[in-house]
Amino acid sequence: QVQLVESGGGLAQAGESLRLSCAASGRTVSIYAMGWFRQAPGKEREFVARIRWPGGDTYYSDTVKGRFTISRDPRRMKLYLQMDSLKPEDTAVYYCASRAVGATDFNAWGQGTQVTVSA
Repeated sequence: QVQLVESGGGLAQAGESLRLSCAASGRTVSIYAMGWFRQAPGKEREFVARIRWPGGDTYYSDTVKGRFTISRDPRRMKLYLQMDSLKPEDTAVYYCASRAVGATDFNAWGQGTQVTVSA
């Protein structure tokens, strides 16, 4: 199994930046891709961005494209989400997730980190 621990959430004003980190441990050799999801109060969890672990190609939701950047450090087994030009609607709990080789969906999740953006 893969264990994921997020950090870096907090408070920001609109237009500011925050950087989230996710540390992966356990059976990390099985990781095919990692991603970020978020869940705002009263809403369903939504996809934010993902990165393929061996190749590094990325994919973003339209709501964050051009503002957020996902990256990885394979040697340190860390995933990052640089969030720039934050908006109040980015307020949510952000979750790190991983998808194993052969899996059809993300199958390991962190506990989440709160991001709050004020106007």
